[in-house]
Amino acid sequence: MTIIKYDIQPLFATPYLRADVGHAISNEQIEFINNLKMVKNRDNYISENLYIFEEPILKSIADVVQEVLDTYASKVLGIPQKIYVTQSWSLMNQSNVGMHSHAHSNSLVSGSLYYTDLPEPVSRVIFDRHVMYQRLELAPDVDKANLYNTPTNVITPKSKEVLLFPSDINHAIEPNGSTEPRRAIAFNCFIKGKLGNYRDVSELYL
Repeated sequence: MTIIKYDIQPLFATPYLRADVGHAISNEQIEFINNLKMVKNRDNYISENLYIFEEPILKSIADVVQEVLDTYASKVLGIPQKIYVTQSWSLMNQSNVGMHSHAHSNSLVSGSLYYTDLPEPVSRVIFDRHVMYQRLELAPDVDKANLYNTPTNVITPKSKEVLLFPSDINHAIEPNGSTEPRRAIAFNCFIKGKLGNYRDVSELYL
């Protein structure tokens, strides 16, 4: 007998958040970030200063990122604790340069801020749910890929947008297909407040 009635439901989902924050970014700030001293990274260039949100000139950007983090904590995670930025840095990918697949240590939430124009074609962010060697590679047919079976998801970022995602998810950046540099800010975040419960002897203040 052929089964004609069935239901598929997700057990869990990995959330990400994107928000337009262009109203908090000025041309003066863009020029300041673009002129930060950069040093060679593995594939691209990274700012020598790894706490750029502490620069007074970038206060409005740091403040709006905090607003987005507050929304993520409340509306996505549904938690009373506060998420705050730990480190923040700028990145520059030259032509034909991307970023290898990686995750962020000692961080709960990570983010990318596309503070200035993105060169065309826009290099996409590739999220990969695999975190280790896969003993079985079960790749779905292209026309049957969906939320439940796809190993990767791809997001095209937009200028003046901030993107938040869990720090432990692997992500990579496509090579920059433009002759112009691709610029962005990246940041890591952690949590502060009370965790656990006094009577369960699991209480922890961060």
